[in-house]
Amino acid sequence: MAVANRVRGGIRARPAAVTAVLSVLGYALVIGTFAGVIDVYPALSEGTVDLLTHLIAVINTGALAALVAGVYFIRNREIRKHRASMLTAFALILCFLVVYLLRVGGGFEKAIVAGDLVTVVYLAMLAVHILLSIVAMPIVLYAVLLGLTHTPAELQNTPHARVGRIAAGAWILSLFLGVVTYFMLNHVYASEPRDAILLLALAAPYPLASVFERFTPE
Repeated sequence: MAVANRVRGGIRARPAAVTAVLSVLGYALVIGTFAGVIDVYPALSEGTVDLLTHLIAVINTGALAALVAGVYFIRNREIRKHRASMLTAFALILCFLVVYLLRVGGGFEKAIVAGDLVTVVYLAMLAVHILLSIVAMPIVLYAVLLGLTHTPAELQNTPHARVGRIAAGAWILSLFLGVVTYFMLNHVYASEPRDAILLLALAAPYPLASVFERFTPE
């Protein structure tokens, strides 16, 4: 208990610094996986990759629902329910990260096979999803750390509410676009495998290379 209190006190005193450290570690983990530097993942069959892809969509849908519920609860001043919803969403995103890295590290990515107009729309949504994933991660971490280390009364004297609104908005839109692109890629149009390459995103369910594939010479 004493150790936990010291850790909590340290985070409480320096939430921005802890957020920065955790963000760097998170990005390093993802970049290392895509670059092949972190090579600890078991090889996956195509069927397993598809299964994990569907699981990721389920996890993200659950996280999206939890986030929307959390926003609803805080607007109605139901603090405990808001806290439970947001922590549920955060836990689901951590689950997503584990499953996603396993899929990418041991399997492959997919590229959409569709007409030019559909592909442009898909890639535009994907680009926004990836950008929001990058931006949202440290903001979400900061809001969560403040929420975990302060009482509801104390949070009124912190930037938690302002940061939380930004984090929730970016997070909700990113997850929504991720789910939409999942359905387009896996249930509406055809797709083809692509080897995973280095991405600069923490929570992007499809390859950044796809954003540029139509604009890169063969």
